[in-house]
Amino acid sequence: MGYFKLLALEKEPFSTSPDPDFFYESQEHHAALMRLIIGIRLRRGLSVILGDVGTGKTTLSRKLFQLLREKENIVFHMILDPSCGTENLFLDSLIRTFKLDIKESNHTILDFKEALKNYLFKKGVEENKTVVLLVDEAQKLDTLSLEILRVLLNYETNEYKLLQLVLIGQMELLPRLREMKNLWDRISLKYVLNPLDEPETKEMIEARIKKAGGDKGPPFFSEEAIKEIYHHTQGYPRRISVLCHNALEELVMKHQPVVDAPIIRELVANEIK
Repeated sequence: MGYFKLLALEKEPFSTSPDPDFFYESQEHHAALMRLIIGIRLRRGLSVILGDVGTGKTTLSRKLFQLLREKENIVFHMILDPSCGTENLFLDSLIRTFKLDIKESNHTILDFKEALKNYLFKKGVEENKTVVLLVDEAQKLDTLSLEILRVLLNYETNEYKLLQLVLIGQMELLPRLREMKNLWDRISLKYVLNPLDEPETKEMIEARIKKAGGDKGPPFFSEEAIKEIYHHTQGYPRRISVLCHNALEELVMKHQPVVDAPIIRELVANEIK
């Protein structure tokens, strides 16, 4: 039995999996999500979301997918790991991501590019669909892969881009984009996700517990515990989730009614060892 059931919760509240149902919309996360949706609906082309490890970028991408996948006029594709090594392999990954069927047995790079162009024109012009490609871990894209994506962004009508490209990656992607002037100039949205502040840390913890079914009883974390959590995580959502997960397990093992500051300090001390 999971610890959360012993606490009368319906789900695990602090899983580090990118579950969009547990997405906490801080002011920054909400702004990033809304601006992404607006950019996609206006078919502006390229959007870039950056942030350090653990700032909630992947969960943001899953929330975007959840919100857009049911829209009839939107075709949503995702690449979770874009590291391919060669131009040919990256083009092949795009072909498979878009589920394109190339009948010829010997494919050239030109065949791949032509198939992708035809797909974008078919979906975007003939069917009037909005094609979205979201690339997570975009800092893994090499220069050749970025150049391929730049070429795909060239396909457009007089009014809009045929591909809506969302790059989500760590901060190391930023200087590489700046070096590619012809790609940098095409970015319609640049947004950096920062860690949460202390009030948002408390709100995230409470929101996740409520989502897991824990809004009917007393709080699981004392105010002092939340201050300790913020101090030791510096507001990074992934770190908050890991520490809170471990704290609730300790709560069950120690048979205490609430997570207090000493529990958090003990967990942090054990992590350092």
